Amino acid sequence: MRLSLGAIVTRADVPLLCADLDARLRADPGDPVVCDVAAVRAPDMVTVDALARLRLIAQRHGRRLTVTGAGPDLWRLVGLLGLQRLLEPQRQPEEGEERRGVEEVADARDLPA
Repeated sequence: MRLSLGAIVTRADVPLLCADLDARLRADPGDPVVCDVAAVRAPDMVTVDALARLRLIAQRHGRRLTVTGAGPDLWRLVGLLGLQRLLEPQRQPEEGEERRGVEEVADARDLPA
């Protein structure tokens, strides 16, 4: 299941994003959640808060949430907050590796600088 965040995420958006994801997960069980943040222009604490809450919603449904399209500014902020293990990036399969439904847990040293 794919979910995308807009260019700007406001405090008012967070409960709506969470309710939307919760409803979608109730209706479509099974797949991991991939959250695309490529459109986010200036990631801030609200962006990270939204991602953390979305991850909790996914976890409550027994799903994993991975983040794709994040730039170095978002990963720096995630690192400063100590949330690297909570918000893992979606990674591409390495050469000779098959694509699987379970993503590898990212190590902070692997994140973009």
